[in-house]
Amino acid sequence: MWSIARYVSMLRKITAQLGFLKVNMQRVMNKSPLINGWPLFWCLTLFAAAFMVRASVLSDLNSPEGISGMIQYSVRWAVPLIFLITATSAMARLFPNTMTRWLMRNRRYVGLSFAAAMAWQGAFIFWISVGHPDHYYTNIYFLRDELEGSSGYLFLTAMIVTSFPFGRRHLSPAHWSVLHRAGVYFLWAYPFSVYWWNTAYYGSELWLDYLFYGLGFTAFALRIAAWGKGRWVGQHATGGYGAGGKLLIAAGLLLGATGSLWQEPVSAVLLAPAPSQTLELWLPFWPFQPFLPLLFLGLGTWLLTPNVDPALPKTQVVT
Repeated sequence: MWSIARYVSMLRKITAQLGFLKVNMQRVMNKSPLINGWPLFWCLTLFAAAFMVRASVLSDLNSPEGISGMIQYSVRWAVPLIFLITATSAMARLFPNTMTRWLMRNRRYVGLSFAAAMAWQGAFIFWISVGHPDHYYTNIYFLRDELEGSSGYLFLTAMIVTSFPFGRRHLSPAHWSVLHRAGVYFLWAYPFSVYWWNTAYYGSELWLDYLFYGLGFTAFALRIAAWGKGRWVGQHATGGYGAGGKLLIAAGLLLGATGSLWQEPVSAVLLAPAPSQTLELWLPFWPFQPFLPLLFLGLGTWLLTPNVDPALPKTQVVT
């Protein structure tokens, strides 16, 4: 049997080894040229490009069905990156560590890698719309989807241009922040809503649809949690506000996992008014069914984290 002294000695050695590994990981994450800056961009971009070229060679690009399949395939390389970008600042606030600090430093290059992945999709959409217009406008083109997709590409273009000094100098810091935050939200919302519909409405049998939906939901839920952490001033709400906040958060998580059970009746109610049916034709994402669970999370977090200084007397009146 091991003595206590030997057991303690073993724990100290393990702790020392973990500390050594942590220091080494920090050194690698901070100084390795392959995973920082432009080399990281090229690694991510060329990695995706290799798979895109391989899939293109194996596909029948003379048929509209083959090109359409490449459009869907290209998205799978872009979606994880936009979800990661969406969650990066929230993870850095909630879990400050070597990895999240590395992500914050390289968020720009991950974003540009996402733009490069989206360029593949744009190229194949252009190819099918020009080479097979009858198929495109009969089977693929819908005004609502076109508005959402075109708006996303406009945001993406503006964000790319203003990611470099020659474009950024034309915007104030506040305007730059608004543009990039709105762009990230919109570019997150488009694939997130697509995968929500695939899982909640169409009942997709493809496991990637459920994975990407879960990643998109988690990414924005982390942003809500980080926002709540920023509002928290040392105490959570109590009484009715606290109970209501917890109930709404639980409801949001439950709704997020059971979209197929409620999407039909909720959609029927939301689309019952004639004006709502008209808006559905041209307003992106209307009537926002995929985002309802996240709305519950946000409202619950708002109730649970009152942004009030606990040091102030409750009876104090500001005049």
